[in-house]
Amino acid sequence: MSRLLAVASGVISAVLVAAPATPAAAPQQQPLLQPPLLQPPPLLRPPLQLPPLPQLPTAPLPVEPSGPQEGQAGKDVIWLPTPEALVERMLAMAQVGPRDVLYDLGSGDGRLVIAAARRAARSVGVEFNPDLVTVSERRARENGVAGKARFVQGDIFETDFSEATVVTLYLLPSLNLRLRPTLLRMKPGTRVVSHAFGMEDWAPDESSRAAGRTAHLWIVPAPVGGSWRVALEGGPSFDVTLVQRYQEIEGTVALGPVEAGLREPSLRGDAIRFGFVDGNGAWHELAGTVSGGAMSGSYVVGSRKGTWTAARR
Repeated sequence: MSRLLAVASGVISAVLVAAPATPAAAPQQQPLLQPPLLQPPPLLRPPLQLPPLPQLPTAPLPVEPSGPQEGQAGKDVIWLPTPEALVERMLAMAQVGPRDVLYDLGSGDGRLVIAAARRAARSVGVEFNPDLVTVSERRARENGVAGKARFVQGDIFETDFSEATVVTLYLLPSLNLRLRPTLLRMKPGTRVVSHAFGMEDWAPDESSRAAGRTAHLWIVPAPVGGSWRVALEGGPSFDVTLVQRYQEIEGTVALGPVEAGLREPSLRGDAIRFGFVDGNGAWHELAGTVSGGAMSGSYVVGSRKGTWTAARR
């Protein structure tokens, strides 16, 4: 048994010696380890359910123009608002009421026109900027005065505002002067109120301040300059000559060879008043109204009262 093992061992050894050497197998590359995917933690509650989006209209909604910006440029002036306190004072100065027709020349955002409509006046705003007209109309509706307040897009120098009993302005002095001839041709008694700026040598009848700003009032005077023949009821007739500079008047009365000066003459719209002392030292006081080329009213001479008339010569 040992011999067979020996023979077998010899045979195996001979085979191993005779066999060619084989290179050692290269070690296999180990695959890179991938980090395990992180799994989200389980939800503790169901996700938030959003409501469905509303259906958008197929046509774009109309866009209202934005309100005016202080200092923005306009046709003739920049836009600056009149403080509400001064608006109210301007309307009070003009004694605006239900019988009035007010025109605001360069009405901006419409605040003065709307305030006048609140006083039951029929009011019209003239504004060159069409966007501001739209803003003003919307504000009038919001204030419940759309039936009294009206706004028109136009040039103030091409607009007929002759029906106005009150005209309001916030314009430069040069523009006021351009408007002055038109204003002086308006019906006597028309009230003109300007924020800040005057009318050069046409002195205002009143100036007031509110909210740190100034407003001026003029009352359009009747044209009375010239010669008039005055007749007293139950008394004499005489000639009166009047010299007029806007609402300021002075004059003389012819009493035979004497030319006497008028005392305390005044003109306020179409209302005129003056007095004089005759050759006998009697005080005559006359008050009346002007209507075109005629005047009429009442007079007092001592204890005697009556009426008087006058016509242009």
